[in-house]
Amino acid sequence: MLIIDILTIFPEMFEGVFRTSMIGRAVGTEAVQINVRNLRDWSDDNYKSVDDHPFGGGAGMVMKIDVIDRAIKELKKENTKVILMDTKGKMYDQKSAEKLKSEEHLIFIAPHFEGIDHRVHEHLADEIYSIGPYVLSGGELPVMVVVDSICRLMPGVLGNPESLKEESYSEEMAMEYPQYTRPADYNGWKVPDVLLSGNHKEIEKWRKGR
Repeated sequence: MLIIDILTIFPEMFEGVFRTSMIGRAVGTEAVQINVRNLRDWSDDNYKSVDDHPFGGGAGMVMKIDVIDRAIKELKKENTKVILMDTKGKMYDQKSAEKLKSEEHLIFIAPHFEGIDHRVHEHLADEIYSIGPYVLSGGELPVMVVVDSICRLMPGVLGNPESLKEESYSEEMAMEYPQYTRPADYNGWKVPDVLLSGNHKEIEKWRKGR
C-alpha cells in the first residue's frame, strides 16, 4: 500500500475530491491510504500561525520552515519521499507519476500565501515539481493533480488495465489518437472512413500515424 500524507492549511479543499473518481476508488481498494493533514497542527503559538513577513521586505507572507520541519519529522518514515509543489520545480509528467507510484510513503507540501521559506527547497524536499508555468492561489490543486495521476496507476484501480497501455504520453504512443462514437454522421461531421471499415490492421495504422 502506498501511504500519502498531504500538508495543507486548507484540508477542506480535498474532502469531496478524494472521496470520488479514481482517487476514491484507489482508497476503496486499499491500494492507497491518503491522510490530509492540517499544517496548523504543528504551529507552536496560540494563533496557529504558519507564515510570517519575509526578511528583506516584500509583499505578502511566507510559509515558515520550522512548522513544516516539525510536521515532516513527525510523519516521516524510513522510506519517505517529501514532495514540494512549486512553480520553480521541474515539470511533472507521466514518467514522474510512474516513479512516485512505486514509492512506499509520500509527503506532499502544498504551499500558500506568497511562497515558502526557501530552506524547504534546500533541506527538506526530495523532489520539487511544477504542473505548469502559471501561478495558482496555492499548492492544493497541483497536489490533487499529482495524486490523481498516481492513484489511477495503482493495481486494481482502473476497471480495464489495458487502457493504461493506450493512454496519452505512454511509451507506446506519443499522443492519444482521436476517439469517435455514434452517430457516424452528425450534421455532416463524419467519422473517418477507416474507423468504420472493420479492418483492424488499417485502424491501428491510422491511429499510430496520427
